[in-house]
Amino acid sequence: MVANIKDKAVIVGVGNTEFSKNSGVSELSLAVQAIKTALDDAGLTPADVDGMATFTMDTSDEIEVARALGVGNMSFYGRAHYGGGAATSTLHQATMAVATGMAETVVCYRALNGRSGHRFSGGVSGDITTADAIHWGWYMPYGLLTPASWVGMFTQRWMHNTGIGKDALYEVAKSARDYGANNPAAFFHGQTFDRAEYDAQRMISTPLQLFDCCQESDGGSAVIVTTPERARDLKQPGVAIRGVAQCAAKDQEQMTSFYRDEFAAIPEMEIAASDAYAQSGLTAADIDAAVIYDAFSPIVLWQLEAWGFCGAGESGDFVKDGALRRDGRLPTNTHGGQLSEAYIHGVNGIVEATRLVRGTSVNQPDKTVNHALVTSGVGIPTGGAVLGKLDL
Repeated sequence: MVANIKDKAVIVGVGNTEFSKNSGVSELSLAVQAIKTALDDAGLTPADVDGMATFTMDTSDEIEVARALGVGNMSFYGRAHYGGGAATSTLHQATMAVATGMAETVVCYRALNGRSGHRFSGGVSGDITTADAIHWGWYMPYGLLTPASWVGMFTQRWMHNTGIGKDALYEVAKSARDYGANNPAAFFHGQTFDRAEYDAQRMISTPLQLFDCCQESDGGSAVIVTTPERARDLKQPGVAIRGVAQCAAKDQEQMTSFYRDEFAAIPEMEIAASDAYAQSGLTAADIDAAVIYDAFSPIVLWQLEAWGFCGAGESGDFVKDGALRRDGRLPTNTHGGQLSEAYIHGVNGIVEATRLVRGTSVNQPDKTVNHALVTSGVGIPTGGAVLGKLDL
């Protein structure tokens, strides 16, 4: 069954805070700043909000955010699990709430002091109280404690299976950095690199070197979702959610999925892609630009294949031909991505995908962007969304 949600929910406002390595404020403050910026962008007020969606990992309770903003009664609040896999899942929840009439105006947000506070590079050792300890316990004794170590391991397996090498990883990282260097909001604004500099960086977890890994950032991002009827009267051109899907595939774990016959695979993203395309009535050929979750450079390659932009094992040649560039087949991560703008767990990517459809990205492609793809994290239950121009 294909969910009937096409164009029933619309993004009308987006907002980011400053991205830094030390915000000097609480994560609650960052959340409020991002949401207020997004509301101002839409021409709405906190009193218009009646729903919120965020990550289970976010530390800012909805009721505290609502009180700090001046939001009144809320009829919907929901959270999504699995770290970066929750990015477009917040859109999934907001779309269900708006499309069914459970709420009219829903805020999706994520705010974290990911560098000055808890750092994901610190790993998962220590006092673990979640059920994730069941599978972490199999590989923690061997020193596999961080996302980089997990992704590095199945990247090696994937490179062995496909023959794709470091040239493709470099192109993913390089294209993101070039976009970020031209984005005043990006942490790496004005700072690009060449192949020699890329190769000279320290190894984080083979084959991932420093520039293959996302940043650790302080900041917040927010998106406002409402009905098509409301959207047509607001400040910005509405960006319709054509399709949005999530999937937790069989025998899945967080980041490793050792129970599968092949752990260097992402069937959950393939299923989510199929569902989102079915909802939207579109295919990969209809997507003009993309924001593809880039916690690490190789996962962009896997997702290009999962979403049908190239065949299995063909993503290396696809990117080396310049597909991700501004004049390429699929301009990708035009804000700089999490590699070069900031790591806000993918919600800054939803902001950028919205701007691409609006035509307001700082690195707007020369061609018209009628539809943009935005995705969530890889190796975990995940998903993505197809965004398009709202029909007037």
